Amino acid sequence: MLTIAEEGSISRAADKLSLAVAAASRRVSDLEDQLGAKLFRRVPHGVEITESGAKLLAYVRQIDNLIDRMEGDAQALNHGLDGRIIIGAPKAVVIQFLAREIAAIQRKYPRIALKIVEENSKIVQQLLRDKVIDVGIYEKKSGFLDLDKFAYREDRLVLVYSRAHFTFEREPVGVDDILDLPIVSLGKGSAVLSAVERAYRSRGRLFPNNFTVNGFDTMLAMVRHGLGVGLMPPDVLQSFHPEDSLASVELDADWSRRSYVLSCVEGHAQEQTLRNVVAQLLEGGA
Repeated sequence: MLTIAEEGSISRAADKLSLAVAAASRRVSDLEDQLGAKLFRRVPHGVEITESGAKLLAYVRQIDNLIDRMEGDAQALNHGLDGRIIIGAPKAVVIQFLAREIAAIQRKYPRIALKIVEENSKIVQQLLRDKVIDVGIYEKKSGFLDLDKFAYREDRLVLVYSRAHFTFEREPVGVDDILDLPIVSLGKGSAVLSAVERAYRSRGRLFPNNFTVNGFDTMLAMVRHGLGVGLMPPDVLQSFHPEDSLASVELDADWSRRSYVLSCVEGHAQEQTLRNVVAQLLEGGA
């Protein structure tokens, strides 16, 4: 079911799993008969998941994640390690802070296995809730979990644009200066989108969200061609080694400043191992 949902086609899923199409189709039919609900509906170029199928898929993904979790933890222990910690964080956090801090932790605690899951703030919290990850870092204003939150790091967004397509006469740029510009944003659940939506709401407007992308690299590709302006932290921009045709300008608004918090859940990781990693992350962010 998971592969069919990802591929949007029973035949493509069957090919990926080295199954006959008839066998894959029969498995779906048997599952639908067992549950008494339709999981997929046919569309011109494949299938799409139904509301009932989407609910079941959420449980399937949880199970799949937990199985992966158990296998990884067992491998770490079998190799004589002190345990494994899985950390979830948005891409901006990984680029600006976490990669460097993980390297420092591995030097100090070489017997701790570390895994990074890169997701937006909303999904990081969902993974924490389901105990798929041990430590989650997410944007404070997007927090919805009833967990202890520890201050981690702060950053800010700058406006990124193509010099050939846009000109800004002053710095920093205010909210009213960007409301009518085409903005390329990260997608649903991202801290960038939440920040832009807050900016528009402060002026009684809804963000049109015409250009949504999954990563900062795609955002820059859109910006290069003048399709819009982008929003990202300056350190993230520099990590892509931008060419001279791209420029950035500061934003004169509180909505462009983000605070990240860290939460953790106990249950899978060894208690002392988890404490050591969390302490190092918080120390690095102090």
